[in-house]
Amino acid sequence: MKNSALVLLFFILFNIIGCNKPTKEVEQKPNIIYVLADDLGYGDISSFNENGQIKTPNIDQLASDGIKFTDAHTSSAVCTPTRYSILTGRYNWRSTLKSGVLTGTSKALIPNSRSTVASILKKQGYHTAFIGKWHLGWNWALKHKDSTLGSGWNATDFDNIDFTKPIKNGPNDLGFAYAYGHSGSLDMAPYVYVENGNITIAPDSITENTGKYSWWRKGPTSKDFIHDDVTPNFFRKSFEYIAEKAKDDNPFFLYLALPSPHTPILPTKEWLGKSNLNPYADFTMMIDAYMGQLTKTLKQAGIEDNTIVIFTSDNGCSPQADYDVLKAKNHNPSYIYRGHKADIFEGGHRVPFIVKWPNKIKQGVTSKETICTTDFMATCAEISGHKLLDNEAEDSYSLMPIFNQKKLSKPFREATIHHSINGSFAIRKDEWKLIMCAGSGGWSFPRPDDKTAIDSLPKYQLYNLEKDPSETHNVIALNTEKVEELKSLLTKYIVEGRSTPGKPQQNDSISFDWKQIKFIE
Repeated sequence: MKNSALVLLFFILFNIIGCNKPTKEVEQKPNIIYVLADDLGYGDISSFNENGQIKTPNIDQLASDGIKFTDAHTSSAVCTPTRYSILTGRYNWRSTLKSGVLTGTSKALIPNSRSTVASILKKQGYHTAFIGKWHLGWNWALKHKDSTLGSGWNATDFDNIDFTKPIKNGPNDLGFAYAYGHSGSLDMAPYVYVENGNITIAPDSITENTGKYSWWRKGPTSKDFIHDDVTPNFFRKSFEYIAEKAKDDNPFFLYLALPSPHTPILPTKEWLGKSNLNPYADFTMMIDAYMGQLTKTLKQAGIEDNTIVIFTSDNGCSPQADYDVLKAKNHNPSYIYRGHKADIFEGGHRVPFIVKWPNKIKQGVTSKETICTTDFMATCAEISGHKLLDNEAEDSYSLMPIFNQKKLSKPFREATIHHSINGSFAIRKDEWKLIMCAGSGGWSFPRPDDKTAIDSLPKYQLYNLEKDPSETHNVIALNTEKVEELKSLLTKYIVEGRSTPGKPQQNDSISFDWKQIKFIE
């Protein structure tokens, strides 16, 4: 009996101690929403431009509620390359695409073997969704396997697509559990929605628009693909997805890739004329209103506090916005910066970048650290607990130290590489920016094809962005040591296949001459 009593007493004490022992609470992983606008300029968001004439109260509120980055950059000054880098954490020029963009008929740029933000988050228990403009290529089913598709610029380029069969090598093959969107830009045919690999409705007509702002190329169009309603449709789909996933215990990742305010510039009737500027400004205001609805959706679902919302653009504003009309009304989409979409100058790749995460990020923070859209993947890896391999996110730095307001002992990034539409390079380190071409590398003066202008200029350009943010004074002749330092670092990043610490990697193999790196000796 004595032994039994002792055993009983020990059991009671053990349970009392066990019950009172503090347990480490498991921190719930946050939901992540990445909203990517298309061709939205740095100066088009009023909280980034004190002289801006476009009213964006909802996006401004997002910035007030979180952190605003004033020195954020896309990896490229055009669409496809930037999207590649956001999803892979790798500079776009390491892929086979060395210049330009894909079209609506292009094959998949990202191989299924490469890790993406979606694939690593999926492994970490996230439900992953893509809604919007893909523009990274996928493989259409063909009517005649021995024939190919056209390049995607002409109405006849789509004749060999079999719209009754699934696509291959699309978003679902790169980690997205749910995918709904269209293949290229909203002005690139075919104009069909693809949901989880299947065309929702096969096209039964050919459409074209020749308006100054509203134009789109001639091509096959489905009944459910209404150009004016594409942006509203993507937002509606996103709101439904958020409301549904808010009921689950598992976190979600939503990549909402907008096709706007890229051409065709199509503000709905409700917004047409609201800006008193032009349709581009109207379209931007419409996007702002939908961002307000997104915030409201999160609040109503009760998940606002532990949801990260990132809002940015894929490059600078396009000339299609009509800079002359906007500047005549005192609005500059590029703010104080030189150039616009496609250019190696700041206006081509410096973008508004906002992150709101109530549970972690203090309100009203402004960061002047230089960051890049490639940094998204390493950030998600740290948040989700994924340890990156050497061949993952080779050019990505986690933003968590900035989110946590840690005092940095050195600049967040050692250096950042920029890229223009024609594949020209630039490298930014601290206040210095070295451009490896004589002109814009894009669409503003001096254009690459303007031989007279280019031949009259120095071969390269060097700017001190702290003293000269508008890149008006090329000081390359006065700083030869700085030029050699930056050129050497750029060469190292290219040759070693990565710009972050780790084992050197290989850039994707190509069968053509990479003429844009002739500066490497």
